[in-house]
Parts: sequence; structure tokens; C-alpha cells
Amino acid sequence: MASETDNTVPTLRKVLVSESEPLARRFRALFSLKHLACLQPTTDQTLPAIEAIAAGFASPSALLKHELAYCLGQTKNFESVAYLQHVVKDTEEDAMCRHEAAEALGALGYADSLDILKRLRDDTKELDIIRETCDIAVDRIQWENSEERKAEKLKPSDFTSIDPAPPMPLEASAEPCIPDLEKTLLDTKLPLFQRYRAMFGLRDLASPPDLPTAVDAVNALAKGLKDPSALFRHEVAFVFGQLCHPASIPSLTASLSDLSEVGMVRHEAAEALGSLGEEEGVEETLKKFLNDPDQVVRDSVIVALDMAEFEKNGETQYALIPDSAAPVAA
Repeated sequence: MASETDNTVPTLRKVLVSESEPLARRFRALFSLKHLACLQPTTDQTLPAIEAIAAGFASPSALLKHELAYCLGQTKNFESVAYLQHVVKDTEEDAMCRHEAAEALGALGYADSLDILKRLRDDTKELDIIRETCDIAVDRIQWENSEERKAEKLKPSDFTSIDPAPPMPLEASAEPCIPDLEKTLLDTKLPLFQRYRAMFGLRDLASPPDLPTAVDAVNALAKGLKDPSALFRHEVAFVFGQLCHPASIPSLTASLSDLSEVGMVRHEAAEALGSLGEEEGVEETLKKFLNDPDQVVRDSVIVALDMAEFEKNGETQYALIPDSAAPVAA
């Protein structure tokens, strides 16, 4: 006889793939599935959870599919690769989803993805966002499988996410220097992978938020929101969402409010603000964009407001826990 726990993945999958379910509820189901898919060591729910996440790619929601790809990239499981390769190769798919699939392939570090990523990186007919993402993903996979990585000393991070690039390595026991990292961050002549390493180095100097370097690191990162690359600006906003530092609110609000900014940046700014939902004025700012002309921004605001409510209520898990299932963390 099947146990109650056995119903967890099917129940979550049903919510995730249902177009009649509220988007915020589907996101909570997704993060519950992500938790199950990322468990180490793997369990008998790992593969069904990965398959359930991948089933969501049938949705018309670009925002949801973008998040599905991100979650698969965090699994550390090569069972996710085929789904992501299919998305990144599909030129009919939304560019934001393809970008995230490419980034996720980089996060997984699977060397057999290099051929696909290099081909897209070098295709002059491809969108800049795809070419740039593939460029970073190639560098990340090569770094992941290099002797250089083994020799590097990295500063311990508060974050468990698998990022598009690791932070800058520590140099001969010296602490990272914000001005040096900022200089690298903003130098558009450098490879994106190197600039991303500076970005994540600055992130780690901004956490926890009471760290003496935190505000200066946030202010340095904020300058990246003026970068000519939409991909780069989007990643800065994502980092601000990880940090949940109040000093980032003015910059995030400016990005969200700029109707000339591309949707993928505004979407990330909205979700980052959602993670700061306890801060005064954030919810009011988000509500102004519930009827935004850009669908992905409208959807992001819905999710962000749900995240803000989660923050205000002091809930411990941004997740959907089926009534018939054992507790699941996000």
C-alpha cells in the first residue's frame, strides 16, 4: 500500500502544470518540487520531482518556464540535462526561457553540453542574451572541470545556490577588495564570466546585511544596473533578490519603474523587491505594476506580492505542502 508521502510529487505536479491554478500557488509547488529534486543523497522522489518540474515546460507562461529551468539547474543531477538542452535549442521558445536553460546547463557543469552551448554562442544570428549566456555557461563548465578550480581558494559563502560563476578567488590570503571588484564588475572589455565572478564576490561581501562591507558592496553592485548588457543587469537584480538588503530597494524600484527597460530585467527587479516584502513601501510599489503592459512583469509582480506576504507572515517555507503529504521545505 502506498504511503501518504508517495503522493507528494504527483500532487505537486498536478498543481504545477494546471493552467487553472493561481500562478503564485504554482510557484510554491515548484519550489517544493525543487527541494525534493535537490535532496542529497538522492531519494526515490528525486527523478519523479525532476520529471514533474520538466512537465511544466508545456505551459505558455514564460515566467514559469524560466523558473523551471533555473530549478533544474540547481539539482546537481544530470537527469535534468536533456530537458534543458531541448529548451535551449528550441528557437521558437521564449528567449528568457532559453537563456535560463543555457545558464542551468552551465550550473550543472556537464561537459557534454559544451558543443551545443558553443554552437549557440558562436551563432551570429542568435539573440545577444542567448549568445552571452552560452558564453558564460561554456566558461563555467570549463572552469568546473579544470585543474585551476582545484587550486583556487574561494571565500566561504552564505549562499547554497549554484551560480553562473563562482566568486573571485582569494589572492594569497588577502581579503576581497570592494573597489577592485567594482572595477572588474564594470569593465565591459573583460569576459562576462570574469565580471560575473566579481559580481558574486561583491554579493558575498554584502551578506549578512549587517556586515561592515555590505552597504558599499550593494552600492557597487547597483552600478551594474546601468550596464549595456540586459543579461548583466538581470543578474544584478537576481543577486539583489538573494541578498534581501534594504539598500538595494531604490535601484530595484528604478529598474522596475523604467518602462523602457527590458522585461527580463524588470521581472527580476520585481521578484527581488518581493523578497524585501517586510520593508516599508515595497508592497505599495509592486502593486503599481499589477496592470503593467508586459505580461512577464505582471506575472512577476503577482509572485513577488505572494513572496512579500510570505515574508510578512514569518512563514518558514515558501512552498506548497499538500494536505496529504509530509512537510516539504522550499
